[in-house]
Amino acid sequence: MYLKLRYPVLLLGLVFQACQPKSTPAESTGASAELQKLLDQYYEEKVKLFPVDATFNSDDRYNDQLTLDISAGFREKLDSIYAVYQQKLETIDTTGCTDNDKLSYEVLQRELSTGREGLTFHDNLMPVQQFTGLILSFPQLGSGSSAQPFKTVQDYDNFISRMRLFQVWVDTAIANMQTGMKTGYVQPRALVVKTIPQLKSLATKDSASNIFYAPLASLPSKLDDDEKMALAKRYKEAIETYVVPAYGKLADFLQHDYLPAARKSSGIEDVPGGKAYYKFLIKYWTTTDQSPDEIFATGQQEVARIRSEMEKVKNQVGYRDDLSSFFQFIKTDPQFKIFETPGAIIDSFKSIEHKIMPKVKEMYGRIPKTPFEVRQTEAFRAASASAEYIQGSADGSRPGIFYVPILNAKEFSYTGMECLFLHEAIPGHHFQISLQQENTNLPKIRRFSWIGAYGEGYALYCEGLGKDLGLYTNPYMYFGRLTDEMHRAIRLVVDVGMHHKGWTREQAIFYMMQNEPISEQEATAEIERYMAIPAQALSYKIGELKILELKHKYQQMLGDKFSIAAFHDALLLDGCLPLSVLERKMDKWADGQNR
Repeated sequence: MYLKLRYPVLLLGLVFQACQPKSTPAESTGASAELQKLLDQYYEEKVKLFPVDATFNSDDRYNDQLTLDISAGFREKLDSIYAVYQQKLETIDTTGCTDNDKLSYEVLQRELSTGREGLTFHDNLMPVQQFTGLILSFPQLGSGSSAQPFKTVQDYDNFISRMRLFQVWVDTAIANMQTGMKTGYVQPRALVVKTIPQLKSLATKDSASNIFYAPLASLPSKLDDDEKMALAKRYKEAIETYVVPAYGKLADFLQHDYLPAARKSSGIEDVPGGKAYYKFLIKYWTTTDQSPDEIFATGQQEVARIRSEMEKVKNQVGYRDDLSSFFQFIKTDPQFKIFETPGAIIDSFKSIEHKIMPKVKEMYGRIPKTPFEVRQTEAFRAASASAEYIQGSADGSRPGIFYVPILNAKEFSYTGMECLFLHEAIPGHHFQISLQQENTNLPKIRRFSWIGAYGEGYALYCEGLGKDLGLYTNPYMYFGRLTDEMHRAIRLVVDVGMHHKGWTREQAIFYMMQNEPISEQEATAEIERYMAIPAQALSYKIGELKILELKHKYQQMLGDKFSIAAFHDALLLDGCLPLSVLERKMDKWADGQNR
């Protein structure tokens, strides 16, 4: 899983190169220069509006800033920016543009309209939840081991400034939630209950347990002892003046005011305008016009197909009872829980990397230069976290990181490790995101863009490459692969079930546990994730099915001319694209291969 931190309203900026505006041939050169100037100005405006994104994209000019992106004033400003660039886009004639320009034009055209539509809903009235958002990304920035640099005194001062602004952000969030309480735009009670302990853990002054104190352990080495002491004092005071009280205030508000007003329902359709909002979120996350009912039906079909494959593995290993019993066996049998320490789990993931890389280099012509690491998820968010990938820096100075939540190493099952690594790490998210960021032929905003249906669809597709990469030789590991594929198929059913068909949280948990070997605790965390970010989980399977459809089509079309390495390179060349745009691009590629 990879999540862009801003959700769901993105600044969907200019992602095209200079096409020829409508003009006479004599005017075209000057008009193109003016358009390029406009694109440069827009990019500068964009990074000022979203400085945290700039930090994660290795642009350190705004590391001291934090925007109130949930405020009404900000959203009005954002809408006006969308409107201005929609008007500019209408003046552009793509005749004579390169294929890449035309791709960018299509992307921008869709994204600007989607961005404006998103602002008509009221997601900013629910800015706090247990799975994603600033309340969780801010501690990562402040940890000293993420995108925010802590190498100089100025770096520390930059984050002190952000801490001061975070307190204002929290006050805005509380005001927004108070408005939401009056209008019925509130989070489900089950999510609020999970969020409160996270906030309380960040509201403590215990430097050993609160991650915000971590940078104090690695103050700049160039400072003398007195300078280090002064910086440490100033930095600690900022934590205890701005951050600790802000998290405490937010925790108290959720506990005493918001929790009693939280809704008992699970689905987003139960908030005002929720039906239209869910349809928008489906369009946003899947980049398709599929209806909720179509997606639900696809999910049911995929669940049935994968259950059939699971039955085959069960029979292969000689298990004689039914599939539900086999699920229980996979969950509980000691043979699948072989680890004693978190370090042993991390080392096992690293061994998967070493095993597959020779084959990966045969199946991909382009290999990222960005370094890669596997790390254990930080304790403050591990209980509610899924495995995830956090992008590295485009210049390679910060590695891409595969985070693994490990609550109890002795209960960690090995059966799903191979497919998980293929998805989150190599050749999944690490390859796709790193190659995109490293591609300086793309405009900056395309280099650092994210479209879930493409990115998560590709990562899920990578899980299916396991046998070709020398994995899944153990039938239980292959069953782990089927389990993860089933997990994504189930999402189509339960997400639509809760947000469109009136399913309860408990119905969704039951359905998940009936169709995959997952504990009630794990299923609950997953279902609550889908409650927190409606429709995001649909993007995986919808995207994977499209990529598989294209691959099979080109294999049939090209026969011996089909090269899997060429297919993968073409698939990843232009970065994230909406699925319809991706298909048109890949069709052109296939036509070129057939000449």
